[in-house]
Amino acid sequence: MTIEAHRVQAYNTSKLSENKIHDDAVARRYGFSGGLVPGVDVMAYMMHLPVAKWGRAFLERGQIEARFVKPVYDGEIAEATADESNGVLSIEVHSRGQLCATGSASLPASAPDVSVGDYKEVTAVAERKPVSATSYELGKWLGTAPRDWAGEAAREYLADIRETDPIYTREGLGHPGLLQRVMNKALVDNAILGPWIHVGSRMQLLSAAKTGDVITARAKVIGNYDKKGHRFVELDALAVANGKTPLAHCHHIAIYQPREQAAA
Repeated sequence: MTIEAHRVQAYNTSKLSENKIHDDAVARRYGFSGGLVPGVDVMAYMMHLPVAKWGRAFLERGQIEARFVKPVYDGEIAEATADESNGVLSIEVHSRGQLCATGSASLPASAPDVSVGDYKEVTAVAERKPVSATSYELGKWLGTAPRDWAGEAAREYLADIRETDPIYTREGLGHPGLLQRVMNKALVDNAILGPWIHVGSRMQLLSAAKTGDVITARAKVIGNYDKKGHRFVELDALAVANGKTPLAHCHHIAIYQPREQAAA
């Protein structure tokens, strides 16, 4: 079974962010043709497909993973497509005639039982320092500044990611792409990063986020390594609403020092 494609005019929501990989001039130094649309937003485009198929059930217990293989650029058409086989959606995102992201989504019969108490609650560092070998040490717990998207902020987010499904406004639900933004904050809130790149995530949703939930992440560093000159970090994390409700269990992977920067 083929699911109807989701076509959007991609929007770089991070042009003015601290991460200069989203800045046209800096991104060109790293071999890209312009600033990158954030991976968390490309993943949000992908999430449209399983939500269109399974509705609220997916927001409550769905699983999705994504790997970003080529950039999506501001203003370009990005098309997310899915093919279903044995209850699994195989998802691809194409833009500029290139495969930009791959992934899959499924709907387990029930959400796994994940205990908030298994994930240590820590605050983000009081004073961020330039990223170093100690910023993301193996076994280290990382926290985030609390973040909520209520009212106008929630509406702006849906517009930014070109989301057209009425379920979010109709039922007062938070888009799961917001949880991926909080995953990024586990890195950003604990070190001053140069240009960096989110390369992939796996997310098991545990309950539906509500508009205005105060969301934090409790993240444990489970990987920190060099690969082809890039410095990678991997997180095992829980997104939590209002300090008590587990929203999603996430495995988050990023290059926190791309090759040019690592060499410098």
